Amino acid sequence: MGISFIRSFVLTTGIASAFLVAAPAAFSGSAMVYAAQQVGPSGLPLPRFVSLKPGRVNLRVGPGRDYAVTWLFLKSGLPVEIVQEYDNWRRIRDSEGTEGWVYQSLLSGKRTAMTAPWQRDKDNVMLNVYRSADDKANVVAQVQPGVLATLKMCNGDWCRLVFSGASGWMRQSDIWGAYPGEKFD
Repeated sequence: MGISFIRSFVLTTGIASAFLVAAPAAFSGSAMVYAAQQVGPSGLPLPRFVSLKPGRVNLRVGPGRDYAVTWLFLKSGLPVEIVQEYDNWRRIRDSEGTEGWVYQSLLSGKRTAMTAPWQRDKDNVMLNVYRSADDKANVVAQVQPGVLATLKMCNGDWCRLVFSGASGWMRQSDIWGAYPGEKFD
């Protein structure tokens, strides 16, 4: 079974879905590097996070339909980072570092996040979701690495997320989909 099949299966089925429990568990964070933002030809900042709009998106070698498809995303709402723009095409990067080109209409400005995708291969890792933006707040849920959520706001250190069945706050350093220190609401 090839890695691309497994990745497609996980993205399609949502196997890495939220595992919500009330018991606390320890976890370790991972620092993410923040790239200095510039303004792209569209007038919007580069890089920036967006999400995939449809449930089927071709990732191409270059900016055009004549370029070969190198990957097929099968899950809407996945957070991706736009790193380059050319005409109506956007070069994106996913949480695993895979890059390619997609047509802009396949992207949404809706902010989503993935919980600690860099910890997916570790056993028994659970990430705390807090009632408020404070390590001492009550833990309202725990999620596995790789779980998708809607990003509601970030204050530079914490982000408010909505999962299927729970909502709460996580440290910004424990998600992929917002830059360290980024603030928005």
